[in-house]
Amino acid sequence: MKRLTGYFFQGVAFLVPIAFTIYVFVWAFRIVDGWLGLPIPGLGLIVTLVGITAIGYLLSHLVARKLFSVFEAFITKVPIAKFVYSSVKDLMGAFVGEKRRFDRPVVVEVFPGSLMMLGFVTRESLEVLELADAVAVYFPQSYNFAGMLAVVPRARVKPLGLDGTQFMAFIVSGGITGLAD
Repeated sequence: MKRLTGYFFQGVAFLVPIAFTIYVFVWAFRIVDGWLGLPIPGLGLIVTLVGITAIGYLLSHLVARKLFSVFEAFITKVPIAKFVYSSVKDLMGAFVGEKRRFDRPVVVEVFPGSLMMLGFVTRESLEVLELADAVAVYFPQSYNFAGMLAVVPRARVKPLGLDGTQFMAFIVSGGITGLAD
């Protein structure tokens, strides 16, 4: 009986991630297809990906960049839209933009000799806050799309020579994936 239970849980551990991934993709296909009103499942996602790529291509050219800056100037004049737009733009830029912020992984010694936390230095200079000997470190949370920003004494921050994307995957997965073994 013990062996049978072990086989069952091994099967569950194998199938649940696959089933969940398929569920998320089917859900995303239905949502995007519903927005675009397309009858072929998955076509909406393909159209969306092509559209995003085309916009990226256009933004890399001067004429479209000027049009985009006009749009940005307009949206930054609308009070609530400005807050939402700039927050999402900064967050996206931190991950995939030219000025990535999550590319400097560190370990911070919170309690010397007992507790260390993994994070990313997001700002080296905090002189504007009159904290010349401190840096801003972002600590992502595992299995969550949240985190905590802490001001940490520079002496307690140790840079790690790791890839930021793999390091983020390591933290978000609770230390299960992301780093080469």
